[in-house]
Amino acid sequence: MVNEATREYIEAHRTQDVRDLALHARRDDPGLDLPLALDQIAGWQTARTKLPDWAACDGIVYPPHLPMEQCSSQAAAEVKMQLVRELVPERTSLVDLTGGFGVDFSYLSRLFDHAVYVERQKRLCDLAAHNLRALGLVSVQVVHADAVDYLQTMDPASMIYLDPARRDAAGARTYAIADCTPDVLALRDDLLAKAPTVLVKLSPMLDWRRTVEEFDGTVSHVVVVSVGNECKELLVVLGRVRTDDPLIVAVNDGDRLEFRLSEDRHPRILPAGELPSMQYLYEPNASIMKTGAFAALQEHMPQLAQLGANSHLFASVEAVEGFPGRAFAIEGIGTLNKKDVRRLLAGVGQANVAVRNFPLTAQQLRQRLKLKDGGETTVYGTTDAEGAHILVRCRRL
Repeated sequence: MVNEATREYIEAHRTQDVRDLALHARRDDPGLDLPLALDQIAGWQTARTKLPDWAACDGIVYPPHLPMEQCSSQAAAEVKMQLVRELVPERTSLVDLTGGFGVDFSYLSRLFDHAVYVERQKRLCDLAAHNLRALGLVSVQVVHADAVDYLQTMDPASMIYLDPARRDAAGARTYAIADCTPDVLALRDDLLAKAPTVLVKLSPMLDWRRTVEEFDGTVSHVVVVSVGNECKELLVVLGRVRTDDPLIVAVNDGDRLEFRLSEDRHPRILPAGELPSMQYLYEPNASIMKTGAFAALQEHMPQLAQLGANSHLFASVEAVEGFPGRAFAIEGIGTLNKKDVRRLLAGVGQANVAVRNFPLTAQQLRQRLKLKDGGETTVYGTTDAEGAHILVRCRRL
């Protein structure tokens, strides 16, 4: 797939800036496929952080920018592996109906005796076949076919995996499940007729509660996956046993919090009068924010109380070890009153400013407080239990 002249160019320049190479490369080099070389250099540079196992493997060929942007990271793929270990005891066969670049397939297939990669784009099939060989995966099969057509004729499998395309024919992003390709809602019964477990990767922009309702009793698990505190994926597990009480799981790097839908209730709110006695402030990670697992968080860490009904910041008198998110030591609390602000920010000319349930954006609040960005101090703008807008000055632990 890559000739020798192009391979040598990639090896010689793969740590250099791709835009600079595009401007200054000699285009009369015999045998050099410069567009392919630039794609490979850009792909490898992305893979170094997103897919380190792939980046360390000789012979991997990377696709153009868009598939690299859309594919799972290694960290997210490993979350799926752990989920499958927990949920699928008999792992005989896997069918990935939306193979794409093949990252998820390359990890999930290692858990099964045999795995089938299905993809409607011939170019991606050829790429996957090459890369799966380079990765040393032998109990796999690459099939060039439409997902819906293949589903109708395939043999039963232990699990089916899908990552529906979230772009329309014009290349614009789509989010609703029915607007993705294939439409998993329409295929739900056909999928479950072929496999007792169906794992679906969806847009993290979706409302998971509505997603559970749309699948009408077939969702057994909802998993929100964040990497580096950035929400990346919404995973939904479909099963044949109907339930109205799926398990909701919030995963962020090494942190994991879970609760049942029936346990989804309002968290305990800190009375405004108790706020001055609080010594520590906490901001939950992105997955907990997405799932709204605030009451579940308090079940695990009963010392915590939420500052306001919609503030999603927590406080405690004693330090809480192992909090799944960011933790701060409180240095002062005040209002937006000018005198209060002068007292609270005395000697502070630079701070990281953030807002939760506050009428100003972080940038607007920074400008109002006349603070430069950065430094060791963090200032939160938020709303307490009585609806008062407050400022919390704190320091990251």
